[in-house]
Amino acid sequence: MKLVVAGPFGVGKTTLIRTLSEIATLHTEEAMTETGRPVDDLAGVPGKSTTTVAVDFGRLTLPGNVVLYMFGTPGQRRFFPLWQDIARGAVGALVLADTRRLADSFEIMDMVEEQGLPYAVAVNRFPDAPDHPVEVLRTHLDLHAATPLLLCDARERDSSLDALIALAEHVLEALPAAPDGPDPAGPDPVTSDPATPEQP
Repeated sequence: MKLVVAGPFGVGKTTLIRTLSEIATLHTEEAMTETGRPVDDLAGVPGKSTTTVAVDFGRLTLPGNVVLYMFGTPGQRRFFPLWQDIARGAVGALVLADTRRLADSFEIMDMVEEQGLPYAVAVNRFPDAPDHPVEVLRTHLDLHAATPLLLCDARERDSSLDALIALAEHVLEALPAAPDGPDPAGPDPVTSDPATPEQP
């Protein structure tokens, strides 16, 4: 299953993939510079010094031999065309949110919905972020009742794993059921051939 890990700038996407991946992760991070200051809003993330400029990638195998391929996307608006390319072929998205900048998640969720992807929302808990009950967050994010919403800490494996498993389960529930078709083994030559005499 190809999954997209999406969210606004500085919300913890790279950290979550690094925390969960069973292989050495691929990251395309670059140092932030003064040149980027006019376009990269550091409000709420003053200590951030690097940013993803292309993609993060990791892999995780779940029980039942379900393999999840995680593709992290840049959060800045100027990378949105790249986001659409990365999302092609994905079956779902995990949208990370930050209560310090909750409104920044709306544009990302709109993009995910435009792609037709089922998604779950994981609110990454930062030490200095306001703490709100899940139902309050669901109301403010205007989420559908069926959309999974969890609190997580992208630095903690179990917490991040819970969010990813919730997304995987949501994706599997959203997949259309396989249509009924002919028996792959073929018809029974005795019971299906009208010319075959009945057995005693």
